[in-house]
Amino acid sequence: MWPLLPVSDTIIYEQPLNERIRTFLRLELLFVRLDLALRGDSELHNRDAIEGLLSILSVFERSDLKAEIIKELERLVTTLSALENTPGVDKQALDELLAELDQILDLLHLKKSAIGQTLRDNEFLYSIRQRSSIPGGSCDFDLPGYHFWLQHTLAEERKQQLLMWLDQFASARAAIDMSLKLIRSSTGYTKYTAPAGFYQHSLDSNQPIQLIRVKMTNNVSYYPEISAGKHRFTVRFMQFNIDQRPQQVSEDVDFSLSSCIM
Repeated sequence: MWPLLPVSDTIIYEQPLNERIRTFLRLELLFVRLDLALRGDSELHNRDAIEGLLSILSVFERSDLKAEIIKELERLVTTLSALENTPGVDKQALDELLAELDQILDLLHLKKSAIGQTLRDNEFLYSIRQRSSIPGGSCDFDLPGYHFWLQHTLAEERKQQLLMWLDQFASARAAIDMSLKLIRSSTGYTKYTAPAGFYQHSLDSNQPIQLIRVKMTNNVSYYPEISAGKHRFTVRFMQFNIDQRPQQVSEDVDFSLSSCIM
C-alpha cells in the first residue's frame, strides 16, 4: 500500500480501534517517508530525512511506548502459540514466525536505555529540534552548523550518518512492521453493501477488533469515512470534492471489509 509497491487497482482505507495501533500506523508512515528521503543525496533529501528522523523521535518521547511494543509482541506470541495444535496449521512456518518474534523481543529487552536516547543526547540534532517547531526555522542563518554539514560533508558520509541514526529504531521498527503485518493478514475480506452510502456494524466485546480495513476499487469518485466507538463502527461513503465540503453519496455502495481481530 506504500509507494514502494506497484500501483494497485484498489485502495485500502484503514481505521485503528485502539491507541497502540494508531501509534504503530503513524510510525509506519514516518519510517516509509524516511526511507524515501534516504533514496536521494541532495540537501533537500537530507533535510527531509532529518525531519522524518526527528518526527519519529518525537513519537518515541512517550515513556511507555517501548513497553507498549513489547506488550503487543507478547500478545501476538500468545495468540499464535495457541494455534500450534490446530489441525491444518503449518507447524514449521508457525515455529519460524514465533522464533522471529522471540528474536525481536530479545533485542528490545536487551536495549536498556529508552529507544532513541542516543539521538536525544546528540547536540547537533538537539539544535535542529529546537528550531523545528518554527516554520522555516532550519534556515542557513538559523543553524549555520547544519548548513555546514549539508554543504561540506560528502553525500555518502551524510547518508551513512543518517542510516546510523535510523538504526537506533531498528528493533522497534521490526516489531511494529511484524505486528501490523500479522494483524492485517489475520482476517480476509468480506463483501458488503452500504445502502445510500451508509454501513453500520456492531462490535463483539469478546473479539476485540484491532483494525478496520475497507477496500475499494480506485475508479470511483467517493471514499469511506470510518468512525468507531465501543459498541459499533460506521462507514460513510463521501463524494470527493476538493473545493466544497464532502457530501454522503445517495446510491448503494458495494465494498469489501476486513475486521482484523488478531
